[in-house]
Amino acid sequence: MSTKSNLYLIALAVASLFFSSCKSEDPVPENDGELITDVTLTFQEIDASGNALGAPFDFTASDSEGIEIGSAPDVETVMLTKGKRYEMSVDVYNSVAGEDITEEIRAEGDEHQFYFLGSAFTSSPFLSYEYNDDGAELIGLKGIVTVQQSPGVNTANIQLLLRHALDKNYPGADNPNFQDYAKAGGETDLDITFPVVVE
Repeated sequence: MSTKSNLYLIALAVASLFFSSCKSEDPVPENDGELITDVTLTFQEIDASGNALGAPFDFTASDSEGIEIGSAPDVETVMLTKGKRYEMSVDVYNSVAGEDITEEIRAEGDEHQFYFLGSAFTSSPFLSYEYNDDGAELIGLKGIVTVQQSPGVNTANIQLLLRHALDKNYPGADNPNFQDYAKAGGETDLDITFPVVVE
C-alpha cells in the first residue's frame, strides 16, 4: 500500500474519532407537566350565610424535588371540627422556579379541574365538597367543605387530584368526587393525599 493511501486512512480514522467524540448525548426527555413543590389547603370557617367565623388556618404538603417526582413529600394532617362548614382554597406553588402555579391554573380554568377523592369523600364519607370558584368555570381552587355532625369514623384521607386537558362536558365530570375522572380524558398534574381527622 502506498504512503499516500496510508496517510488517507489515518486522516479518515482521526476524523471519525473526532466526530464521534463530538456527538451529543441522548436528549433528556421533557416533562410537559408543571413542577409542583408545595400545596396549601386553607380553611375558613363560615356560617350558613357564608360569613367568615374566626381566623383561617392551613395545611401543607411539600417536597423540594417536586411532589410528583420526589421520594416522600412532607404532608400535614388536616384537622377539622364535626358539624362545621368551611370555605377551602387550594394554592399550588413551584418553589424551584419561584412560580405561583395557582394563577396559571386559574387563567387556564377551562383546561384544569381538581377532584376531591379519598375515603373522606367516597367510601365512608364524612366530608362533602361543592365547587365555589369565582366565575363560571368549575376548577376547585375554592369550594365549600361540610363536615358531618355525627360521622361514623373520625379519620380518613383526602386525595387531591388535578386533571389537565380533560373534557369538562363528559357526563359526571362536574362532580367534584368523580371517581371515573380518567374517562373524561386528560392527564394528572397533581395527585397528593392528606390524612384528615375530625374532632
